[in-house]
Amino acid sequence: MNFNLLRNNFLAGSQWLQNTVRYASKKTGGSTQNTSTKVRPKHRGWKVQDGWWVPSGTILVLQRTLRFHPGLNAGLGKNGTIFAITSGRVRITCEKADLNWDHSWVQRCHGHRKGVDFYKKYFNVIPDPQHQNFKLIDQI
Repeated sequence: MNFNLLRNNFLAGSQWLQNTVRYASKKTGGSTQNTSTKVRPKHRGWKVQDGWWVPSGTILVLQRTLRFHPGLNAGLGKNGTIFAITSGRVRITCEKADLNWDHSWVQRCHGHRKGVDFYKKYFNVIPDPQHQNFKLIDQI
């Protein structure tokens, strides 16, 4: 059999191959070796120092775990933020921890310390002294 004849018959029978279209495609990308290092910082920690005057509602500390505890006239937010309940001067003290062991944050952060004495920093807000000038309106 002639090779040219065989070749022509084979190519003539495969006319459908000339009509197929192959579109461009992209392979799946793999993970990169070095990821971006431009992560925005969270700026957690103390927001006010000892002796500063703060209005009510001011954030005193941002924290992820209970490193610091709220003292007098200070509250603990649901995300661990300590804030001032009243306006006044901030006083930071180191005291023996007297905790509410039923609180979920205390169980999560200090559950392994139950029954052991330890000291933590407390943020207290001492309110401004009230005036002492009063007028006598009525006598009983």
